[in-house]
Amino acid sequence: MCESTAYILKNGVEELVLESVDSIEDLGNGIKLRSMFGEEIKIKARFKTLSLVDHKIILESY
Repeated sequence: MCESTAYILKNGVEELVLESVDSIEDLGNGIKLRSMFGEEIKIKARFKTLSLVDHKIILESY
């Protein structure tokens, strides 16, 4: 499986946002994450890091 897990960085700690992420969309004023199960989350954040090998997305709020 190629899905990733998204986290948001808060005070240096990674907090889970969404598991099994299979699509990401930049909305200009935030990011929309969609899981392979159809769950969608819109969050005011930007990308910090993306690791394809580790299947990990790190976001930071702004």
